[in-house]
Amino acid sequence: MNITINNKVYEANVGDRLLDIARKNHAHIGYFCGGNSICQTCYVTVLEGADLLSPLSDYEKALLSDNLIHEGTRMACLTTIEKPGIIRIVSTVEEVKQMFETNPVELVGYAGKMGREALVKFPDTMRIQAGRKFDLLQLISDVLKGIGDALILIFDAFQPTSSPSEGCGCGSTAHSPHTGGHDTKGTCTMTDAQGREKKPIPISSSIAA
Repeated sequence: MNITINNKVYEANVGDRLLDIARKNHAHIGYFCGGNSICQTCYVTVLEGADLLSPLSDYEKALLSDNLIHEGTRMACLTTIEKPGIIRIVSTVEEVKQMFETNPVELVGYAGKMGREALVKFPDTMRIQAGRKFDLLQLISDVLKGIGDALILIFDAFQPTSSPSEGCGCGSTAHSPHTGGHDTKGTCTMTDAQGREKKPIPISSSIAA
């Protein structure tokens, strides 16, 4: 079966955790705590297929406000696929990215809303987290890996998309010298429209131009 995360389709299986699917496919989703249900950055909104997912556990209810639950919010680290079918989700960090790109002003209200919802559940969150037992070394390892992976995803997500015409004009980008019409030294070797080989153009020169 397939699952759509942030408008991209990935393979999935019954029993898979939403967070694991996203991490495996480098989907844009938060998990600073490494999937240990601490940071609460892996919020996702279920757009379709809520009935195909595991039901809300008492633990998840303690972390999510009633308003967020009503809006279809789930924690990807605590939600698994229970039945095959069509599932579509969008992550909170993807929503923030879209706001940043289209209407940054909305971020102020969005941050305020999420802050209020977190404050409402703060007592329950502290109570349930205080009662948990962790393997400290494993937790540290998971957190460090989660932070590293998340930072890479955030960096990639906010990079502008390269235009095919960027670079020397051969259709490959100047940032990819080992693909398309560039040799291992970054020299363009593509032919022109008449089939004649172009004069080699070092990538550094095309960039400088």
